[in-house]
Amino acid sequence: MFTSRSAALLLLVCFVPTPAFAQHTDAHNVEVITPPRVKPAEDEKKPQLDQAVKIIIEKTNAFRKEEGRPAVKPDPKLSKAAAAFARYMAEQDRYGHTADGRQPADRAKAQGYDFCIVLENIAYQYSSAGFSTEDLGNGFFQAWKKSPGHRRNMLDSDVTDTGVGVARSEKTGYYYAVQMFGRPKSKSIQFQIANESDTTIRYSIGDQTFTLEPRYTRTHMQCRPDEVTIRLPQGSDEEKTKEQKVKPDNKDRFIITGSDGTYEMKRE
Repeated sequence: MFTSRSAALLLLVCFVPTPAFAQHTDAHNVEVITPPRVKPAEDEKKPQLDQAVKIIIEKTNAFRKEEGRPAVKPDPKLSKAAAAFARYMAEQDRYGHTADGRQPADRAKAQGYDFCIVLENIAYQYSSAGFSTEDLGNGFFQAWKKSPGHRRNMLDSDVTDTGVGVARSEKTGYYYAVQMFGRPKSKSIQFQIANESDTTIRYSIGDQTFTLEPRYTRTHMQCRPDEVTIRLPQGSDEEKTKEQKVKPDNKDRFIITGSDGTYEMKRE
């Protein structure tokens, strides 16, 4: 199972810096940005975009740590995908997860990121006074943090990588940001269920139900470690079962043994 989710956020400001955001959802509306009525000030502040990117990543990891999530590390391929999409939106002043006619997963794949999970947050900001580097980076971070959909992406416990891009439109002065999260296919979770008993075993993973005949083994591969519920028969009544719930780790092997109505499951 592969996951692709995105969220868009818009932060808009004319006289006082305020942002506008967008988050990737299943509906991808595209906005065409028109120039603001208020012209930028002659002494407009110009932030360092590469430093703003670092601020977003640092603050995101600090937030994840506060919430008990592992840190995400910058990935070169995701970083290229995020930077290229931010530049596209800035050059075209088109805003939305499908502004370039592609989905976030398509952009990650185009840069060679072989993924299990891809998530995306986007946002833009404008201020006639411009932004300091700190204000620009923090503005994007705080807006995403306060938005439920973006916050969910930022705190996803199964992602391991990130990539961030920030770009400015020379036509409108808008700043566009893209924040991507991912988990590579190489970090998918693989586990086995082996039925060494004398009866058919039923089990479920998420909302899927499986049966496993005696002496058979099935291998599962998942991007996210969903809980497994194994139903062990109790006595001679096949309808009477005892549930055992486990959350698999990579390379786990769950073995069901027993006969004559007495069964158990062990984890190797």
